[in-house]
Amino acid sequence: MTESEEILRIASKGDGVTASGRFAWGAAPGDKLRIDDTLEWGPHHVEPPCRHFGQCGGCQLQQLDEESLTAFVEARVANAAASQELGTQALAAPHLSPPSSRRRASLRAESSGGRVVIGFREAKSHRLVEVQECHVLVPEIVGLLGPLRKLLITMGKAAPVKKGRHGKPAPGKAQARMAADIEMTLVDQGIDLGIKGLTAEGLAATEAMLDFAREHKLARLTMDGGYGFETVWEPVPVTVTLGGVKVPFPPGTFLQATLDGEEALVSAAREWLAGAPTVADLFSGLGTFAFALAGPETKVLAAEAARDVHYACKAGADRAQLPVFSVHRDLFRNPLQPDELSRFAAVVLDPPRAGAREQVDCIADSSVGRVVYVSCNPSSWSRDAARLIEAGFRLVELRPVGQFRWSTHVELASYFVRDTA
Repeated sequence: MTESEEILRIASKGDGVTASGRFAWGAAPGDKLRIDDTLEWGPHHVEPPCRHFGQCGGCQLQQLDEESLTAFVEARVANAAASQELGTQALAAPHLSPPSSRRRASLRAESSGGRVVIGFREAKSHRLVEVQECHVLVPEIVGLLGPLRKLLITMGKAAPVKKGRHGKPAPGKAQARMAADIEMTLVDQGIDLGIKGLTAEGLAATEAMLDFAREHKLARLTMDGGYGFETVWEPVPVTVTLGGVKVPFPPGTFLQATLDGEEALVSAAREWLAGAPTVADLFSGLGTFAFALAGPETKVLAAEAARDVHYACKAGADRAQLPVFSVHRDLFRNPLQPDELSRFAAVVLDPPRAGAREQVDCIADSSVGRVVYVSCNPSSWSRDAARLIEAGFRLVELRPVGQFRWSTHVELASYFVRDTA
């Protein structure tokens, strides 16, 4: 073996790869991997901006410069297309979200002995990394982490002491171990904070939560002790703006990770489906695409399985008086059938990571002429895309989107047109 080998590319899980097949975590293209598995940095290797990088499992690619990070996002989508022989001639330049732009986060909070840790899991571990800084999340979320730790400590102290067999405090049980899931989303009114796995026990804990919500101007504070979210604080109804429409935002609802990433996906759909008189928006969620596409010349059917999300979309459409017609329908169990789909000029779908095999089969068997397929999983997308190609569609354009900066997670928007010749 030679003294060192060059890192040629970054694999799908974030490891650098040499020509001989050696892998190295934390490498960048152009680095040299020595015989003892240490790295000599190359021209594309930069100093990671975050002190937690390498320990926190949230980011895998902070060592890449902008050029190689963009190339990684592009390659993930290109490789998925090539795996199904879809070709890469339709591939457009990737869009990457900037640092400090992610507007939603799922964190874990745990305590022991009166100390509270809030953060992300280590890579391939259940151990928590206490997040002191984050260069991915919006500042509004990062700024709330310190005060939230103090709140959880206060709630722990206010919780009733566990009793022993004779009604006396059990030894070592004065402060029970706390564990909770934290959901934070930046909405129109500020931060929507949800705490799952914890309840406010007693007047002191409840008052502490209300004071916290008031002091930090939360949009909403909800608690879920195991029976669903209960609202503790919500001065005005919480909304998110989609296509210029304020839409009610149920707790825990999916939202595109970054605003600029959402705009990139929505702009693609608008451009590709311009002039379509009728559009079926499948797996529509709150209506991210439906509200952007609907207008005087375009009617949109929005189909969604989650009941509360369906009602939120319907309420937004009614309030804005837009031609968006919401349907509560589980498209995995009951996909729109070919005869139903044939009533539409175009379809836009944004399914979960598993893809939409059954629904795509129905689209293939319909007479729909244009399809916009948005995906958070290039692998399942490529399988479904191959089915559309088999049915006579042509892949016109494919746009990679890196909303999850410095992560191996990649999204895309794709445009298919049915060849009529």
